[in-house]
Amino acid sequence: MTEEQFPNPLPGISVPNPEELKTLVTMEMPFGRFKGTVLIDLPEPYVVWFKRQGFPKGKLGNLLETLYEIKVNGLESLVRQLKR
Repeated sequence: MTEEQFPNPLPGISVPNPEELKTLVTMEMPFGRFKGTVLIDLPEPYVVWFKRQGFPKGKLGNLLETLYEIKVNGLESLVRQLKR
């Protein structure tokens, strides 16, 4: 979707792309302690650890950074609804 099809309802605040949200509820962690866990199901302390240590480069890093913002702002339940 483009910005025209899905306008940002909160100017000045980054809103995740709908495709990115779908990926958060379907993609599995490819490595590490939680390998095989769907990203939205990763424990918050693990995601916070990545924030402190540095997110991986590329798509996974962008997804984990978005997930961090979702979890620390209490929006996880909204995104989890997409999993159903």
